[in-house]
Amino acid sequence: METSLEQILQDGKLLRQVNDLIVAHLRDNNLNQAAIAVASATMTPLNVESPPNKLIELVAKGLAVERDEAFRGIAPAAALFDHGSAAIPAGYGLVTSRVTSVDFSAVQETKGASKSFPKHETRHVSEHKNVARCARFSPDGRYVATGSADTSIKLFEISKIKQMMLPETRDGPVRPVIRTFYDHLQPVNDLDFHPQSTILISGAKDHTIKFFDFSKTVAKRAYRVIQDTHNVRSVSFHPSGDFLLAGTDHSIPHLYDINTFQCYLSANAPEVRYSSTGGNYVTASKDGSVRIWDGINAQCVRSIVGAHGSAEATSASFTKDQRFILSCGKDSTVKLWEVGTGRLVKQYIGATHTQLRCQAVFNETEEFVLSIDEPSNEIVVWDALTAEKVARWPSNHTGAPRCLEHSPTESAFISCGTDRSVRFWKETL
Repeated sequence: METSLEQILQDGKLLRQVNDLIVAHLRDNNLNQAAIAVASATMTPLNVESPPNKLIELVAKGLAVERDEAFRGIAPAAALFDHGSAAIPAGYGLVTSRVTSVDFSAVQETKGASKSFPKHETRHVSEHKNVARCARFSPDGRYVATGSADTSIKLFEISKIKQMMLPETRDGPVRPVIRTFYDHLQPVNDLDFHPQSTILISGAKDHTIKFFDFSKTVAKRAYRVIQDTHNVRSVSFHPSGDFLLAGTDHSIPHLYDINTFQCYLSANAPEVRYSSTGGNYVTASKDGSVRIWDGINAQCVRSIVGAHGSAEATSASFTKDQRFILSCGKDSTVKLWEVGTGRLVKQYIGATHTQLRCQAVFNETEEFVLSIDEPSNEIVVWDALTAEKVARWPSNHTGAPRCLEHSPTESAFISCGTDRSVRFWKETL
């Protein structure tokens, strides 16, 4: 009887939390009449506090877990991709340790001493036969993939890279590259991992998006191909895994349903990235603009015209709380923008990048911003809150790195070079 009563109390508490989230979601999205009606019917305070987009975030996570559970015991993504049986590495896609991120809500008022960026050691881990153009970590940080102008894609296992970097194994037989894919006809521009399944996608100059199942040890080629009409510059999976965005040389990037491969027209830029919940996506344009789009109806909700003057905006990505956007441009600036107002909040100065399509990236806790200084061939690091430069390190590449990508789960990052090499950087403990 006591257990039954306890269960009733728990169910009641959960129901109140759900009602709170619904009311807060409706209110925060200016659906005031609906919010008032639900609040009245459920006896929920209209001014209940809830983090922005909390309901969407929880629904997205719940759907991801539901989908992951549905996959257990059957081929990975069989319902979505129908490409035959394979074994998913245990726990793939599950992030076991969550790192806290910086609260940027008062970033414009932040003053005082900057934090020190931890020292890192680096190691050359592999080399392509031509320029290493792009890199992407898996959501759980266990893998990283690189794409090259030689049309190849290499998949690395992070644990093997770390083993390779140990002093006693520096000359040992450890091979961190666990898969190499050859299926493009022209240079690979971008990569992304499916959020729940062992699927890696690539976009390339040959106008294709290709799907690789990296759980299969003998697979060298894609099992599915999307034939686009233009050079595919960027690809980004929706957090649900059901859709992907492709930024191309065409003025209108494409939104694909990966179950049907049906294409929908969407934004207006070659560089696209989803937010953590998929509620929005951001585009960076050759005309220097950054735009924020509704992830459901593909309507532009905010335009930051001339975010990088008339110079190309080369990257843009959301902070974890989706309230700010970090952008980088060929005007040699890195900028932090407030999503709600389009206001410039911080500017990170001191790294020149005018030639390469350089990125600016956060570290895993969003305490630091990293980018490239092309003339000095250095990696530049700023304190994200104070915008003060806190580190300048030789990149150890011959010529400036083409790409930087930081791990989402630990203090480690990848640099890819015009010298064809791939380097791994990790914090020195």
